Amino acid sequence: MNASTAHGGTLVNLYVEGEALQLEKEKAKSNVSWDLNPKQMLDIELLLNGAFSPLTGYLGRADYDSVVDTMRLADGTLWPMPIALDVTTEFAESLEPGQCITLRDPEGVVIANLTVGEKWQADREREAQQLFGTTDTAHPGVNYLLTSSNPVYLSGSLVGVTPPLHYDFQQYRRDPHALRAHFAELGWDKVIAFQTRNPVHKAHVIMMKRLMAKEQANLVIHTAVGRTKPGDIDHFCRVRCYEKILPKFPAGTCEISILPLAMRMAGPREALWHAIIRQNYGFTHFIVGRDHAGPGRNNMGGLFYGPTEAQELVSSLQSELNIQVLKAPFLRYVEGRGEFCEEHELLSGEAGLYISGAELKQLLVDGEEVPEWFAFPEVVDELRRTMPPRNKQGITLFFTGLSGSGKSTLANGVMVKLRELGGRHVSLLDGDVVRKHLSSELTFSKEHRDLNIQRIGYVASEISKNGGIAICAPIAPYTKTRRAVRSMVEEVGVFVEIHVATPIEVCEARDRKGFYAMARAGKIKGFTGVDDPYETPENPEMRIDTSQHTMTDAVSQVIERLKEMKLL
Repeated sequence: MNASTAHGGTLVNLYVEGEALQLEKEKAKSNVSWDLNPKQMLDIELLLNGAFSPLTGYLGRADYDSVVDTMRLADGTLWPMPIALDVTTEFAESLEPGQCITLRDPEGVVIANLTVGEKWQADREREAQQLFGTTDTAHPGVNYLLTSSNPVYLSGSLVGVTPPLHYDFQQYRRDPHALRAHFAELGWDKVIAFQTRNPVHKAHVIMMKRLMAKEQANLVIHTAVGRTKPGDIDHFCRVRCYEKILPKFPAGTCEISILPLAMRMAGPREALWHAIIRQNYGFTHFIVGRDHAGPGRNNMGGLFYGPTEAQELVSSLQSELNIQVLKAPFLRYVEGRGEFCEEHELLSGEAGLYISGAELKQLLVDGEEVPEWFAFPEVVDELRRTMPPRNKQGITLFFTGLSGSGKSTLANGVMVKLRELGGRHVSLLDGDVVRKHLSSELTFSKEHRDLNIQRIGYVASEISKNGGIAICAPIAPYTKTRRAVRSMVEEVGVFVEIHVATPIEVCEARDRKGFYAMARAGKIKGFTGVDDPYETPENPEMRIDTSQHTMTDAVSQVIERLKEMKLL
């Protein structure tokens, strides 16, 4: 292990070589192992290669508390993001401080050895409030922290054994040491980093060119390709889009580089984190955008963070950074002039045109034209390959409701009608069939019911990813589980939640198998609607009460709703 110094500051390197490496490999053969999940794989890669300098491992309790409360390590060093290894309670109970454990990738490859420091039960609600400014699970970072992370945190020092292996875009993957060396080889003394998790359009290119000219600097599109926001365009498409716009810059002035980052979508805090990471990569300048690393809108329709909040926070700490902060100007297109202008350059009566990322997606999924003033045609063509119109995308229809609500009958009817219409393969993930072939070992405990729904969601997402229609009709009583399935599907297709809102009195009257009666008599425990709650969907794409319609009419209503959504 060693550290190097350049104009970006001291850089940690936690990998070992030679005899030290062989020793670590021998340790791994007898160590207890922890298999890293995708987020943990991204974190450890940046810990080991120095991108998270000055960290040399997972934060101890004092550093963690200080970071959560003050955005600083316990010694006062600026660092806004808590980095700890979250593990299950069972695994944590088997460990002792000072014990060496091995961290492996999902295939079992040894990534690093960790000497365990402290372990503690994380207060994830507190962390969410401090880190994101909210505990609203509509925020994707909050949702992951509160519903997907493990409850116990480990600290400890790391020794790197094997760098994580990537097969894609290897020509753009340089760690901080390699990128610093690359800049030196090119003779680039001033380099601007542009953080993005979205495609780049004409206003972005103009903004970057202006800042390059102003700072007399070169520029790298340093794109985050790890975990971003659910529903974001995948990084494969995005990087291909960046390749399309490189010729728009003067030759030899702009490049692409990949950052394998697990974004938290933490807005201002994350912008500061991004700046420190880019400082470690050897950049001299960093562009902070409007609503930088913001997750979009909350359940009330408002932004989680103010549009300039991130720029203001990072700028206020400029004196403690070894990288120059550049505020991205907000450009609008003025039709009368045929050019992009900053807001303060607009004349009286000039509103200026702007298309948000959400609006662009809507144009694409609706199959409508994207204005030429907004995007380069070659970028739009690339986007259309990945985001075809809605009527060609994969779909998951998720019927949820009480036992006896009619959801299974309705789902079967919709399946038959969709097959009649043709155009996509349709698969019905029937509850009984799933229980037989996918979840035969599961009981009807709350934990196992949730796991069954997650399995259904996974299969549905695979069907949707490949352009088919998956129809699911489980009871799915819990909001958290339904939201997890939505997130899985929306990464690859369209999720349509249909609440079959038939009143419980009607459901009970229809009960041919006598489940409600047995539940009321205490013979069945944990029965939804009797002694276990059904959490009513708040904002489903459709709500229908089958007691108010014939089943034929109900099927027709679902089909009409899908047509309204331009899915058929």
